[in-house]
Amino acid sequence: MQWLEVAKIANTHGLKGELKLLASTDFPEERFKVGNDVFLETEGTYVPLTVSSYRKHKQFVMVTFKGMHHINDVEKYKGMKLFVQPEVLQELGENEYYYHEIIGCDVYDGDEKIGVVSEILETGANDVWTIKRPGKKDVLIPYIEQVVASIDVQEKRIQITPLPGLIEG
Repeated sequence: MQWLEVAKIANTHGLKGELKLLASTDFPEERFKVGNDVFLETEGTYVPLTVSSYRKHKQFVMVTFKGMHHINDVEKYKGMKLFVQPEVLQELGENEYYYHEIIGCDVYDGDEKIGVVSEILETGANDVWTIKRPGKKDVLIPYIEQVVASIDVQEKRIQITPLPGLIEG
């Protein structure tokens, strides 16, 4: 079974078992809705945890899990990752993609491979994709129509038309 990462546990928060998460999901309010299950990966097994509270705090997602109401219950999870099963994903509209579909795609300008999408940054107006290039500085590509010409998630290939000055040697 394929598991999809939705967050990394950054730290604990307070004494009542709340965890500070770095979300890697496009819909944190959906993933961490009260009553939903997420899975903690520990030593190759996936342990279900039921969300009992959710809130946003700055760039973090703050959650507590059912039956874990003290810092001692959750401190051991710092640095671990949370996952969901692909079946919980809802269908997206045309030209909408989940992060896991975009991250790992090869990016091309014509026939020239620029690099691979390694991260998606939410900036407000539009997402910005970090493109890793072997032996060169990363490139930041805005996810806008003028730049992203086509996306083929089956082939893991993205075709771009960079704006002048967007990509430097």
